[in-house]
Amino acid sequence: MFAARAEIVANVWKIVAREGDQVGVGDVLAVLESMKMEIPVYAEASGFVSKVLVEVGQIVQEGDPLIEIDESHA
Repeated sequence: MFAARAEIVANVWKIVAREGDQVGVGDVLAVLESMKMEIPVYAEASGFVSKVLVEVGQIVQEGDPLIEIDESHA
C-alpha cells in the first residue's frame, strides 16, 4: 500500500483520481493550491486507487496522506 502525501500546507483544489481507478507512475492524482500556485500530486507507484482520503476544499498539512494506492493489483 502506498499513500500519496501533501508536500506542503495547501488547499485541495481538485481530485483527479477516483477509487477503483488504475494509475501508473507519474499520473496526476490531485492538484493542491497554495499561495495561488497549483501543485500537482503524482503517483509514485502503479496500482489501483483504494481510497481517497481528502475532499475538495480541505486544508492539508505537509505529510498528510491524500490518496492510497494498492500496488498488489498493479
